[in-house]
Amino acid sequence: MNPFVRNVLILAAVAAAVIILNLEVALITVGVLLRIAFVVAIAFVAYALWRDFGRREMSTWPARAQWVVYGAAALLVVDIGWLFLGGLSGPDALAFILVAAACVFAGWRTWRDQQRYV
Repeated sequence: MNPFVRNVLILAAVAAAVIILNLEVALITVGVLLRIAFVVAIAFVAYALWRDFGRREMSTWPARAQWVVYGAAALLVVDIGWLFLGGLSGPDALAFILVAAACVFAGWRTWRDQQRYV
């Protein structure tokens, strides 16, 4: 049997089982848990990279530059959390994009200035 046809049949069987056994709520719950696990995994990788590379370098920066970078990162985390919890449409999407762009620009500009003058 063709692997594509076999995989489509397996997918159809799983979908039929979900519908027949009325497992939509369980499927939604698993989806939400996977979304949360994905965000936690990204946060863990970002923290590990910061711990290994960024912390030593940023400890030599002036206090103002550190506050700007950490503040931009914290605001970006809140902004991404807002994206995952609420979803975006219309003015919310525009606000999300503008806040994320401002955070990335502030962090990048501060990092670039510290690389240039140090």
